[in-house]
Amino acid sequence: MSDSPWQWPEEVWRGHVEAVRAGRPLTPAAWPGGARVAVALSFDSDHETIPLRDGETSPGRLAQGEYGSRIAAPRILDLLARHEIPATFFVPAVSALLHPEEVKSYVDGGHELAVHGWIHERNTLLAKDDETALIARALDVLTELSGTRPVGIRTPSWDFSDTTLDTIRELGFRYDSSLMADDEPYEIIARGEPTGLVEIPVDWIRDDAPYFTMDRYGGARPYTRPRDVLEIWIDEFDEAYRSGGVFQLTLHPHVIGHRSRLVILRELVDHIRGHRDVWFATHAELAEVAHVELGSGR
Repeated sequence: MSDSPWQWPEEVWRGHVEAVRAGRPLTPAAWPGGARVAVALSFDSDHETIPLRDGETSPGRLAQGEYGSRIAAPRILDLLARHEIPATFFVPAVSALLHPEEVKSYVDGGHELAVHGWIHERNTLLAKDDETALIARALDVLTELSGTRPVGIRTPSWDFSDTTLDTIRELGFRYDSSLMADDEPYEIIARGEPTGLVEIPVDWIRDDAPYFTMDRYGGARPYTRPRDVLEIWIDEFDEAYRSGGVFQLTLHPHVIGHRSRLVILRELVDHIRGHRDVWFATHAELAEVAHVELGSGR
């Protein structure tokens, strides 16, 4: 095969496109309890794994991740508890092993624990066996620490290798939350065939990291005022409410947990709470509703 995509024959470029696609939408006619909108808040508790993944061991870089566990996670849990909101925490296994009491606090707070890789590895650089082994190990660690086997996965950095979908299916996950083909949950199609796997889609628009990430020696710089981000997320929620869909948000404790940023999360929650008929759900609960739709054949 030529290295130049413009020279690929149709069967090659079409094969890449059709490997993993969005199938039928799985939005129900009505959300549980007659709610008009589903709200699914999620937190990727990456903490120290981002520098560790890249072999960076300076105390300064690791301290940025430690902030996520030491300061931000308790603040977030307090906010969720005060508003009685369940959330999903996607946790790399190394984060969980570094902070087992934090994992326990998620479970004790009634939140969902889900898989987010071993050390936030770059799975597109891994062989199939290595990727599978790391996800399986991560699944075992979270199961042991929480007492419950996770049913969902979010791949590190939302990346999919050529074999990620096969691995997720082999390990028996009920849902994935890494792809971006829709605003609403859908069934993943593999090479033209339905998989029965639910996708709860994400997007960089509804992620705190692109707006607020800082890298001294790279090109990443915070470029948006927190209150401008709040306006974007309010608009996203309002449109989901209008259409009867899902408002899904991806946050990182070490990013959103700083004081001036936590203010906008609190104000976003207040805005959402100001609407009637809102169903706050974990990603697992949302996936179960989607699986009912799969079974109904509608």
